[in-house]
Amino acid sequence: MSRSETYRSLGAPAPASCLAWNMYGPGVEQIGRAGAPEQVPVAEPGPGQLLVRVDAVGMCFSDVKLIQQGGKHPKLYNRDLANDPTRLGHEVSMTIVRVGEQLRGQFAPGQRFAIQPDIYVGGRSTAYGYTIPGGLIQYHLVGPEVLAADDGAYVLPVDDRMGYAETALTEPWACVEAAYTQRRRLEPLPGGTMWIVGRPGDLAEYSFSAGLDAPATIVLTDAPPSMAALVAATGASVVVRDGVGPEGYATLRDELTGGRGFDDIVLLDPRSAEAVGAAARLAARRGTVAMVGGTPLDGPAQIDLGRIHYDYIAYLGTGGPDIAAAYGAARNRCELRPGGLAVFVGAGGPMGQMHVQRAIELPHGPATIIATDLSDARLEAIARRFTPLAEANDRRLLLINPAREGAGSLEALVSQESGGAGADDVVVSVPAAGLMADSARLLGPDGMLVLFAGVPNGSLAPLDLSNVYLRNAQLTGTSGSALADQAHVIAKTVAGELSPNRSVAAVGGIEAAREGVAAMMEGRYPGKVVIFPQLSGLPLQSVEELAAGHPAIAAALGPDGSWSAEAERALIEEFWRP
Repeated sequence: MSRSETYRSLGAPAPASCLAWNMYGPGVEQIGRAGAPEQVPVAEPGPGQLLVRVDAVGMCFSDVKLIQQGGKHPKLYNRDLANDPTRLGHEVSMTIVRVGEQLRGQFAPGQRFAIQPDIYVGGRSTAYGYTIPGGLIQYHLVGPEVLAADDGAYVLPVDDRMGYAETALTEPWACVEAAYTQRRRLEPLPGGTMWIVGRPGDLAEYSFSAGLDAPATIVLTDAPPSMAALVAATGASVVVRDGVGPEGYATLRDELTGGRGFDDIVLLDPRSAEAVGAAARLAARRGTVAMVGGTPLDGPAQIDLGRIHYDYIAYLGTGGPDIAAAYGAARNRCELRPGGLAVFVGAGGPMGQMHVQRAIELPHGPATIIATDLSDARLEAIARRFTPLAEANDRRLLLINPAREGAGSLEALVSQESGGAGADDVVVSVPAAGLMADSARLLGPDGMLVLFAGVPNGSLAPLDLSNVYLRNAQLTGTSGSALADQAHVIAKTVAGELSPNRSVAAVGGIEAAREGVAAMMEGRYPGKVVIFPQLSGLPLQSVEELAAGHPAIAAALGPDGSWSAEAERALIEEFWRP
């Protein structure tokens, strides 16, 4: 039996102790002790626990906030890390080594899993790799905090058709997949509070063919007579507050919703960008803002882009007079347009590259893909990795560095490729509100703006919301992923529809984990850094550097030099020392 076969079959027993990179406070220097991993005991599992071997860990940029804030991070709840450390590493592939007696009918040694780190216990948000110490360790115990949470077990089974690295990377890939899964609420909330804001002097005859019976409370502000008659027939509690201007909107919210915000906001014949922006900021989490009109606003509105990403605020629109036409999935898509033009802003980072790869591999995906980045080196990496893939899938892949090409170069390229119409989809993977607002101007009719990177709630930027009701623009954003998203990625990978291994840019063994964290923060590699905790003596290096010094690994890489399951087996053959 080869060394890699022995590894996969659990042919070597778990040791009495192992190496771990615990985190004792903010800053990279607080990871480990004196710059090195610690030796910690490998414990026997309790009745409701599993002892797992950690096989691969992907480094994720979302850890930067944790590294900067330490115990003040929202998911650590002011934890004293000096005395109660945590561990980074939430993109993890693991193998069960031993099973506690209460779990023996459910789990077995040798089973392999990916973990979904976004965990809820009793409705409280926790996370593996944050609240729950994560995967930068060789062996550890997994118990009810993961296996008996609100949605059951937050682990997903995989088999030997998937490598260890690509199993770990199903989590970030799930976040990418989730960006194209509808997270916005697209219908009025049953039992919620709806606020309908009219324009004084508007005598239009509006209708609401479906959904107006959902709210328990309907608030009218300067609504036309037609709306008063409509809401009177719903059975909802009706509150009239006329003559309230933007300066009084927040007071109205506090009075009528206890500060929570309105579940649904309907703006009839809006004209003032200031008023629209002020009203939109009063939407509750997962709220909708429906605009109905035929006249452009008097300018761009200041919109909270963080709330589109984190709170899933839905901006809906229609020309009217049927307000219900603004709602529903038929008008509010979330997937890239088949045969369209898609622009990926900040495409050179690990997550941006995943979006580009997904667009290329997506059946019935966009015909033309424009990838932008401010780094020529990253764009060259995209060209090496994805040009052959694009050709194989009959897609056009265009690369541009707007900083080098000059002001207006991206806009000119989009105009050229779209015949002046604008892009069908623009996906932004850079956490910069100003850049997000600039990117929105690339959209054509019925275009979709995807805010994949998150900026903090309260990050205001100017958006022309007239495009939502006049041109059916889509504004979407998602944060994190769920079990279903990760299961979907696993199924696509096994079916050969997705290749997470293409994301691997650098690898290292257990001793290289802290350097891997630093390299991820620096953006040293144009792709994902993956740590293999069971491998010792493997320094952090790019896939190309590794291949140059190890012929067997080089020979096992994919035809375009990408990471592969075969290369991973060759890596284990060379570096695993049981």
